[in-house]
Amino acid sequence: MPSPDPGIEPTLEALVAQALGEATAEELAQVLPVLVRDVSDIDWRLHQVLGSTYARLTEAARYACSTGGKRVRPLVMSAAFRALGEESTGPIHSLAAAFQLIHTATLVHDDVIDHAETRRGRPSMPRAFGTALAIVSGDYLFVRAFELAAEYSKSIILRSGEACADLVEGEVLQDASRFDLSSGREHYFRVVERKTAAIIASGLASVAEVAEATAPVMNALETYGKALGVAFQIRDDLLDVYGDPDLLGKPLYTDFREGNPTLLSLETFLRLDPRRQAEYEKLFQLRRKRTKHVLRLKELTDLTDAATSVAQEAANWTDRAVRALEPIPPGPYRRLLERLAHGAAERRF
Repeated sequence: MPSPDPGIEPTLEALVAQALGEATAEELAQVLPVLVRDVSDIDWRLHQVLGSTYARLTEAARYACSTGGKRVRPLVMSAAFRALGEESTGPIHSLAAAFQLIHTATLVHDDVIDHAETRRGRPSMPRAFGTALAIVSGDYLFVRAFELAAEYSKSIILRSGEACADLVEGEVLQDASRFDLSSGREHYFRVVERKTAAIIASGLASVAEVAEATAPVMNALETYGKALGVAFQIRDDLLDVYGDPDLLGKPLYTDFREGNPTLLSLETFLRLDPRRQAEYEKLFQLRRKRTKHVLRLKELTDLTDAATSVAQEAANWTDRAVRALEPIPPGPYRRLLERLAHGAAERRF
């Protein structure tokens, strides 16, 4: 199989600016160079451990990391560490790299499960390297992540392992509810807290531990991470239906096609009249949907105010995240964490 075209990777400056949003990037311009350097150092540490005896595996691992998102986790972890008064993020470079690798590994496996064709506007790992190598590469990234995590205390290693277990449990819970609109909000949040929020919360609790922060501060960052993750995922649900595929770098309606009950589909179903409810459920339960089916699901969604309600839910989780930061010393890095929380619920990509 030929090597995938690597394309043009965005600079770290662009990635950080994207994660913050233009207005916030301008507002916090004085700390932006510091954050870019932090993320660059973490990226360098990450790539140090990607080498394998087998060149094709190294190539696949590096490709996965180049399509693995906007480096939000390293950015949040760096900002949190500096918000606690630390002048250098050197002590958490390996830690942040480990959590970024865990996140990237889950994206690779998600693309296998979802039969995804693209990721961030480039061929997905299964498309670029084949399903077998994609699965093995995801496993390889997990192994390398724990090689990095092994530099830290036993409690951090155990916390990282528990977050990975949560990820797996979230995937199993999500799979159990596929095509089932009766699963409900409670089940949805159990999935999100495990699949998305747990890894961010764990990373930030570990950052606090490395900084030798007090228990209230550690709990604050962990709570912030959980709320940030939930807000991020709820917004992701909305973007899957109402986003711009060019900005997202992937096609719309994946959750409709795969039968994943999101907060948007659950709230839409509850708001429809009985006749349209029956139609919506019948379409949602189709294992193989055609374009006309997903477009009709979108039309039915548009007949309700579900999108507005879901956007408000994301904003509520953002408010929780910001309130959780009260024990953190005020300053530009706490302000950055607050803006990142707002960005999670407002982002367009």
